[in-house]
Amino acid sequence: MTMMTHLMTAATAVALSAGAALADPALIFDLGGKFDKSFNESAHNGAQRWAEETGGSYNEVELQSEAQREQALRRFAENGNNPIVMVGFAFGEALGEVAADYPETKFAIIDMVVDQPNVRSVVFNEHEGSYLVGLMAGMASGSGTVGFIGGMDIPLIRKFACGYVQGVKAANADATVIQNMTGTTPAAWNDPVKGSELTQAQISQGADVIYAAAGGTGVGVLQTAADEGILSVGVDSNQNYLHPGKVLTSMVKRVDNAVYEAMKSGEDLETGINVMGLSNGGVGYALDEHNASLVGDDMKAAVDAAAEKIAGGELIVHDYMSDNTCPVE
Repeated sequence: MTMMTHLMTAATAVALSAGAALADPALIFDLGGKFDKSFNESAHNGAQRWAEETGGSYNEVELQSEAQREQALRRFAENGNNPIVMVGFAFGEALGEVAADYPETKFAIIDMVVDQPNVRSVVFNEHEGSYLVGLMAGMASGSGTVGFIGGMDIPLIRKFACGYVQGVKAANADATVIQNMTGTTPAAWNDPVKGSELTQAQISQGADVIYAAAGGTGVGVLQTAADEGILSVGVDSNQNYLHPGKVLTSMVKRVDNAVYEAMKSGEDLETGINVMGLSNGGVGYALDEHNASLVGDDMKAAVDAAAEKIAGGELIVHDYMSDNTCPVE
């Protein structure tokens, strides 16, 4: 079966094709678009993998505004799509309203817990992966000052930042970590110009490695870091290829696996909370031909040892979202 998708513009965001098969899954991207080279694109890659392996088809939509979240969910459910997968915490409220109205439809939400019997809530231990890339940043830094640039200022992104700081401090207890958030609205996920400006500001303060956890905004961070001759750290997808030899590593968050598994399960999707961390391959760091020259044997040995300890429970990385505090700053 040829894969069929229905991309929707602002004018036709929820105008679904009447010809979709009843059991086709559906995927709803968060704001920023499916080709953000980060979070959404990882979800897209997972859906594509499922389609290529199975010959199946799915519906998809790229939202243009917050107001379309509930509308898209209801239209897909009424269209018979099952399961319906959505990418991002911001779907939480809408899904809480919609899921109960469609008890025979399975839903999967990434980065948020929605307590409904027909919902699979996929959450990640981003603090564990961020610790690893923080350890690498601390080891790679020559100035002893590194940076973190987040997208929207929410606890989830503070969770990335806190894990990163813990890793940096494990490598160099005296290191300085500069932290900035891009904004307080969803627009913060897709503002590469602001990302570039924040990168310039951190470089002026001595940062020589900067970790971007900011969706599409991070593209501006990585570009400016490369232009200015410092290292960056990508997020969610493996972003090493964007600037070979300039991206130290990427904190890989396997959103692609979460989407793939949900679509593979189909109407038999297991509901409840699914936690993906280092112990089950949910997060990690990226090493490939694009950054191999930057990651020496000592660094690789150190980060692999830390990963093994975290996965085995010997090393506990503090989770900011457990109490909204970070033990090191």
